[in-house]
Amino acid sequence: MTTKLALFDLDHTLIPMDSDYEWGVYTTALGWNDAADFARRNDAYFAQYRAGTLDIHDYVRFATAAIRCQGATKSIAAHADFMRAIVQKSIHPQALTLVQQHQAAGDAVVIVTATNEFVTQPIAAAFGVPELIAIKLVRDPVSGWFTGEIDGTPSFREGKVARVEDWLAARGLNWASVEATFYSDSINDLPLLEQVAHPVATNPDAPLRTLATQRGWRILDLF
Repeated sequence: MTTKLALFDLDHTLIPMDSDYEWGVYTTALGWNDAADFARRNDAYFAQYRAGTLDIHDYVRFATAAIRCQGATKSIAAHADFMRAIVQKSIHPQALTLVQQHQAAGDAVVIVTATNEFVTQPIAAAFGVPELIAIKLVRDPVSGWFTGEIDGTPSFREGKVARVEDWLAARGLNWASVEATFYSDSINDLPLLEQVAHPVATNPDAPLRTLATQRGWRILDLF
C-alpha cells in the first residue's frame, strides 16, 4: 500500500511570518541583542537567503547566540512567552484546518523547516504535529545546552530532501512507497518541491509563483 505523506514548510507557509526573525525581534526587545547590530546582520542574512547564497551554518550561530548566552532556563521561559504573545496569535484557522484535514484523511503529516528545533518544536506542537524535521542543534555534553553548531544535515534547500529521505528510511519507506504532497512558499524549497508527487506553492514568493504558474503546479494562498 502507498503511504500518503503531507509535508509542510513552516515560515510563511503555515504561519504568516518568519519565526526565527520574530524570535530575534522578541529577544532583542528583552535586551538580549544589540538592536542595531542585530538588525544589520539579520537583514544581510535575509538578503543572502533570498539570493540563494546563505551560509546556513554561519546563520545558525548568529540566530542561536542569544539563547546560548542566556542559558536554558531563561531561554525556555522566554520562548513560552513568545509563543503566547506572538505565535499563537499568528496561527490562522485556515492553516490549522489544512493540517487537520490531512490528519483526518490518515496522511502522515510532517513539518519540514530550515528554522532550528528550539524555535520550531513548540510551534509544531501548537499545530498538533509531532513529526518535525528542523535544523537539529549540537548540545554540549557537559551543560546539555546548545553550542551553535548544526547536528547532521541541515534541513535547508537540498538538505530537506536528504532529511526527509532519512525520515522515510527510518520507517522502512522510500519515495517509491509514498505519495507525497509538499506545501511551501519559497523558491529555496525547489529541490523538495520537485521531488514530491504533488508540489503546492503556498503563499509563494514571486520566483516560486512564476515557476509554479509555468509548470502548472497548484497555487494556494492561505493568507
